[in-house]
Amino acid sequence: MPVTNLIGGWVGMLAGVLSGAVIGLLFHRDDWMGGYGSYRRRLTRLGHISFFGLGFLNLLFAATAIQLNLSGNWLATASWGLMAGAITMPVCCFLSAWRKPLRHLFPIPVLSVTAGILSILMGWWRR
Repeated sequence: MPVTNLIGGWVGMLAGVLSGAVIGLLFHRDDWMGGYGSYRRRLTRLGHISFFGLGFLNLLFAATAIQLNLSGNWLATASWGLMAGAITMPVCCFLSAWRKPLRHLFPIPVLSVTAGILSILMGWWRR
């Protein structure tokens, strides 16, 4: 399963670069998406950077899962939680930028990543 996180981490890096390139085409316009400090623009930037942040987290997990001797349910829950967070966090950010009420979806990626991190720590602690 860490191989899935390794690939997912690198896909996240690519998605971060590509989303940054798209956003970068219009960032020079002061009024784009309501201006630099607007809700829509902040959430769009957060979505872009979350590709990198959660991509790095998945790469870190892939590199350390064996070192921490994770196995069984701890390994599976950590792997799936971190991958789910890496997918759902940017999606939630971009959807929230599009329609503000969709911000209520944020518990999904937050709980996913939390479950992943807790599984890493509990699996390491219980070995």
